[in-house]
Amino acid sequence: MEIFDEFVKTIATLRGENGCPWDIKQTHESLKECLIEESGEVIQAIDNKDDANLCEELGDLLLQVVMHAQIAAEEGRFTMEDVVRGVNEKMIRRHPHVFGDAKVESVEEGLSLWEQIKRQEKEMK
Repeated sequence: MEIFDEFVKTIATLRGENGCPWDIKQTHESLKECLIEESGEVIQAIDNKDDANLCEELGDLLLQVVMHAQIAAEEGRFTMEDVVRGVNEKMIRRHPHVFGDAKVESVEEGLSLWEQIKRQEKEMK
């Protein structure tokens, strides 16, 4: 998505040499409360069935994810691309009934398969 790439670049600029002092100063540790707060606001918007607010709050939560990925990238740990690639691969792996040959007949079977794959992944780490 072109707009997503643009947003990632916006955050990199905000944290760059001529960026915003507040954004530059942030760390994973300093942003923890913001992450919790924005998650709570997403939940509140869902509970209120307020689509406009939900859209805004999801954007704020996305900002937190991108900020954390940008900080990690600056430290040479991982990038936003790594985050997206990882979660995409995980979704494909945990849905072999959609992306592979596995068969499930119910929501319960799908959840059971998900949990089985998740356990296997943890054992391999």
